[in-house]
Amino acid sequence: MPKTLSTAMPETATPTGGAAPAVSAVHRRIGFAVCLVTILLAVIDVNIVSAATVPIVQDLDPAHGVDKIPWLISAFALASAAVLPLYGKLCDTIGAKKVFVGAVATFLVGSALCGAAQSMGELIAARAVQGVGGGGLMSVTMVVLAQLMGPGDGTGRGKGGSIGGLVAGAGMALGPWLGGTLADRASWRWIFYVNLPVGIAVLAAAVVVLRLPVAPVRHRIDYLGAALAAAFSVSLLLVTEWGGKDYAWSSPVILGLAGGGAVALALFLRRQTTAAEPILPLSMFKVPVVRLGFAIQGLVGAAMMGALVYVMIYLQVVRGIEATSAGLFLVPMAVGMTAVGLASERLARRGWSQKTFVLAGTVAAALALGLLATTSVTTSLWLIRAELLLMGAGFGLLVGQLVQLVQAAAPRHQLGVATTGARFFQTLGNAVGAGVFGTVLSRVYESSGPGGSTSALGALRGAAHRDGVHALTSGMDVVFVVAAGVMAGAAVLATRLPGGAPRD
Repeated sequence: MPKTLSTAMPETATPTGGAAPAVSAVHRRIGFAVCLVTILLAVIDVNIVSAATVPIVQDLDPAHGVDKIPWLISAFALASAAVLPLYGKLCDTIGAKKVFVGAVATFLVGSALCGAAQSMGELIAARAVQGVGGGGLMSVTMVVLAQLMGPGDGTGRGKGGSIGGLVAGAGMALGPWLGGTLADRASWRWIFYVNLPVGIAVLAAAVVVLRLPVAPVRHRIDYLGAALAAAFSVSLLLVTEWGGKDYAWSSPVILGLAGGGAVALALFLRRQTTAAEPILPLSMFKVPVVRLGFAIQGLVGAAMMGALVYVMIYLQVVRGIEATSAGLFLVPMAVGMTAVGLASERLARRGWSQKTFVLAGTVAAALALGLLATTSVTTSLWLIRAELLLMGAGFGLLVGQLVQLVQAAAPRHQLGVATTGARFFQTLGNAVGAGVFGTVLSRVYESSGPGGSTSALGALRGAAHRDGVHALTSGMDVVFVVAAGVMAGAAVLATRLPGGAPRD
């Protein structure tokens, strides 16, 4: 792909359709560094809280706090998913720099409020505020990276994979370790306060250094469409979070949420056909690469949920490994992502197209999930580490590539919507994967395990407990088979991608 943009030019066309100010090499490098640190913050913050839930509960609400842990974890995800479509439209409307600064500032306010919380209720509310900002840390940062690279910048193909693999791998390894270390040696509050000095530095650098285009014409924002998208995504996440666990799938609460989500989706789709400037233009789905990219991202999101959550459950429940030690099993996965990240740019120079990256990544991840499906109660832990290493290599090949494919194929003035749309579909995939895999595990366990449900396993003793562990392992094997099938479906879709993704 030939280079068509020179940063030495005083003004040139940009992905947003505006005019790009002159950007020096120094400003560009600092901009990339700002983006790297921001992505690292986003990846770390996704899993840093999981390592400190026990100290948090013991400090804030030792009597009833355990029951509120799911809300502590999901509040961030719910808020993040709700604002993703709006972030994309704002990037295309007022410019990515303003949205980036606003997202980072909101994230910092939420982090400060989390650290100062005096009750579980306050912490959950503050975590939601943090999630509103966190929804933009990854998605808007990818828009900023695309604009720093410029349209048609051939260096971006390998660089995106290299950056994504390295940072995601480092964040995955650092998150649980950092959370556990801060909680044990300082205070759980520092898992939130640690964001402040880093985030303030990012904010200051972004304000002073980032030189990004501004949309030449102000546009209206479809706030009603954004609200309907938020209502649908929150309903879907709550159904998958509560269904089969807190409430039966046939309960009025789950049926009401599912019905409300379906109505919100129908209204949202209708709104997108009638709004003057829709929040997620349906015309984008007419572009084959965009349509395929969104679908593959959703399937990858669902399969990732099976890979991470159920490996951790297996290690802790079946093998009796403590949560902190189980988190260290993510290190091989992070190593795989990091190694592929280091190799991505070299592979790109040797002729690997983005289609090749996506196809190889989905096949490797499907193979790793298939191998995990052979796990028994006595499987070597080193074998599991090797399978997670392969899983990390597969995901490392995918990180950044799908987003870049979508960015390259989407119309220039819809870069922000296309970028956050990919992240939005991954989030929805996570939610659907959680619901489907949880149901599969419960059904398999209930058909052969003692005690009726997985929640009763901890109360079993002797032979009944051994039978329950075997039944749970069998259920997880089925989950991994389904996840491998989902990833294989993503690989089939990847074969339909063009060898390159020229911008329209």
